[in-house]
Amino acid sequence: MNIPVFVEPRIGSAPAVSYRWDPDTDILSAQLSGRGESAGVSGSVDLEGSDGSWLILDVAGGRINGVEVAVWPTVRKRSALVPPEEVEDASVVVPANPGLRVDAVEVNTAMAADSDHAERTIHFRLGPRRATRTVRIAREVLLDIDTESRLAGVWLLDVPPFPEEA
Repeated sequence: MNIPVFVEPRIGSAPAVSYRWDPDTDILSAQLSGRGESAGVSGSVDLEGSDGSWLILDVAGGRINGVEVAVWPTVRKRSALVPPEEVEDASVVVPANPGLRVDAVEVNTAMAADSDHAERTIHFRLGPRRATRTVRIAREVLLDIDTESRLAGVWLLDVPPFPEEA
């Protein structure tokens, strides 16, 4: 799994997140507000798990503006799932690749998902386990970045419950 990123100091406060469940498809979307401008790729980065799961990153000007769980991997429920205590507030840029203009990039990787018992905290691990640092790109969205500045995981915090059927 190789999605390189640049981590930059954040200017201003972390953007808010608006979650939306599609009850017909079980798709969860997280949209970040207050998008900043940057020189990077625009389009989608589609992460396909080896189990058929799909996690889609909406990227505009290099900034991640949204995360969508299109097809869920098997989610392991844990009695307690707590994000790392040490979290940096930062901006993350998916850099442009010179000479390559792509609206969608598909990356195949192993993907694992854990949640707390109430499914309010969800952690997606991308690729093999490795040393990471965690950065906050929005109030309720964290990213794990490995030692080679590659995306290694996504945390969704304070996820609302799935809507009950009427």
